[in-house]
Amino acid sequence: MEAKKPKIVTMSFASVYVLYNQKVERKGKTKAEVDEIICWLTGYDEAGLQKQIDDKVDFVTFFEEAPAINPNVSLIKGVICGYRVEDIEDELMQKIRYMDKLIDELAKGKAMEKILRK
Repeated sequence: MEAKKPKIVTMSFASVYVLYNQKVERKGKTKAEVDEIICWLTGYDEAGLQKQIDDKVDFVTFFEEAPAINPNVSLIKGVICGYRVEDIEDELMQKIRYMDKLIDELAKGKAMEKILRK
């Protein structure tokens, strides 16, 4: 029997994207910054990202269709939702948590060049 997939895997990316924006806007950050982080992580350009949102794809599709996961993702370290992102074994969940971690860093006021591991 296959292990039950976490609920977030089947959620539409668009529904979580809205939550990301609400979270950072409460802290004085912008949608443009959220988009920059997501594009850095996934390789989408603005049009590609918007198409994924408009098509209401799930997270599986969102990451399967991502042009190129940034090679610096291994520099993303720390705890999100009680898990060390670098220790998550499920590749899809790790990518989702990487994105959560980066959005969380933005909401906490971390400088963009640090968030983007430059």
